[in-house]
Amino acid sequence: MTSRTTPPTAPRSAPRLDMIGLVVSDMAASLAFYRRLGLDLPAGAEEQPHVEAVLPGGLRIGWDTEDVIRSFDPSWTRPAGGDRLGLAFLCGSPSEVDAVYAELTDAGYEGHLEPWDAFWGQRYAVVLDPDGCGVSLFAAAAEPVAEPAEARAGA
Repeated sequence: MTSRTTPPTAPRSAPRLDMIGLVVSDMAASLAFYRRLGLDLPAGAEEQPHVEAVLPGGLRIGWDTEDVIRSFDPSWTRPAGGDRLGLAFLCGSPSEVDAVYAELTDAGYEGHLEPWDAFWGQRYAVVLDPDGCGVSLFAAAAEPVAEPAEARAGA
């Protein structure tokens, strides 16, 4: 029996999360939804089979049409059933959660969970994107209360 040793390798850096990818059935409809959430997407992107945007902080979000996915994975099929991955958008205040939810549902997008004060301390709501994926909207349930000046000064 022969023994095989693995040659030493240089230490590698840990992989880092760089992009969240969404598979969409209708690129134009999906991009219109995410533009309403404030994402800055290139003009004319609706005509492309693959679109990316860089989010504040450097994380990227990408969209691929179902045809693009099938081009390199012919066995791919559209998922059925519940969500496995969810996007959550931080809003500036509880009232902003309500306003964004109202704007999206007034524009015809399906509300899944109307805004409520969740037990974990957030104002929370869920709207479905054009592919039926739940997109959460949230903010801290209560506005932060400023600490009295005496306490800050150590009085």
